[in-house]
Amino acid sequence: MGKKKRDWSRPVRRVRPGRAGLLFGGLGLGLCLIGVAGLALWNVQVLWRADGPVRETADSFLHEVAAGETDRAYERLCRQARGKWSAVGFGSWVRTPPQVTGYEITDVSVATQRGIPRATVKVRLTRDGGASEDRTLPIVQEDGKWRVCGDPF
Repeated sequence: MGKKKRDWSRPVRRVRPGRAGLLFGGLGLGLCLIGVAGLALWNVQVLWRADGPVRETADSFLHEVAAGETDRAYERLCRQARGKWSAVGFGSWVRTPPQVTGYEITDVSVATQRGIPRATVKVRLTRDGGASEDRTLPIVQEDGKWRVCGDPF
């Protein structure tokens, strides 16, 4: 007697395109969220690390202005500000009474605007005769360096 052969067969599995679409859509959404989170983390790190260099830029600029080293202070200006003034014109403008004789940095703020890091430094300037006034120094990043930009006085 021979053995009886049994045919085993699996039921045909139907492919459901809806499930596959949901799976791939979920994976795509997950990757997008990871990308957004990574970009946000990178942005936060850029801003946290920028506080020190921004403060140092403002401090050096104001120290040079108060010391009368206008040529060195001029070099810390952004391209836009240097396009507005010549080195001689900037020096004359800074030396116009009442001159800055001292300063105190009161706040440093760094943020991004359209993906570009920008900073503002609030300072209290002391002038000849002891009068003081609060000012804001706009600071931008150019060629990897922070530079004073705009009218600081």
